[in-house]
Amino acid sequence: MFDLSGKTALVTGGSRGIGAGICKYLAQHGTAVAINYKESEKQALELKKKIEEAGGKAITIQADVRKPEDCERMAQEAIEGLGRLDILVNNAGFNRDTLILRMSLEDWDEVMDLNLRAVFLSTKSVLRQMMKQRTGRIINIGSVSGLAGNAGQANYAAAKSGLIGFTRAVAREMGSRNITSNLVAPGLVITELTKDIRPEIVTGVKQRLMIDRFGTVEDIAAMVVLLASDEGGYITGQVISVDGGLGL
Repeated sequence: MFDLSGKTALVTGGSRGIGAGICKYLAQHGTAVAINYKESEKQALELKKKIEEAGGKAITIQADVRKPEDCERMAQEAIEGLGRLDILVNNAGFNRDTLILRMSLEDWDEVMDLNLRAVFLSTKSVLRQMMKQRTGRIINIGSVSGLAGNAGQANYAAAKSGLIGFTRAVAREMGSRNITSNLVAPGLVITELTKDIRPEIVTGVKQRLMIDRFGTVEDIAAMVVLLASDEGGYITGQVISVDGGLGL
């Protein structure tokens, strides 16, 4: 089950945090992985080395996914480096949390650019290849904040909520080409992105969990593997929460 041997994947923001976990988990299941990074070259190369030492295949691709020309080059390098492209995981993300009355236009625009605009750009850049192959998996990493909103995250919640509509639109447009599109919505997963959250917020979140622990990178990566697999081929247009019951 979940044998992805011969499959290839491009993971945006793949050098750290949830993205790195997804890359490792995909590789463990037989996928050749293109690790996208913007600035974290050292981490990307270290991850590539770990995957290769474990018997997998990986390449690294520097690209700023907010830029159309970078996305087009990234897709081309992934296809040339891996031979084809079966899976795109839109994982790159960024938050700049503050209350609305303190939120600047820059805070709003930067979060929208990376969490929503970049997903459109990277998805568009790979779809022609997937349509040519008549198969593909688009997997977007959202957030429980996009489902329920969150105080201090109006920009992030709006971007992740918009990502739900985008995911479902792609599913409708691409289903006839055997291309699925789904969104995984993590709860609180302790990574570099979330490690500086105030302790009182962490405590409040933990009290709302139905499972008495925070999510792990592996929890999210396991769902990505399912959606990327042949067994997940009849799942499309879905928002799947991996949050320990936080969003209920």
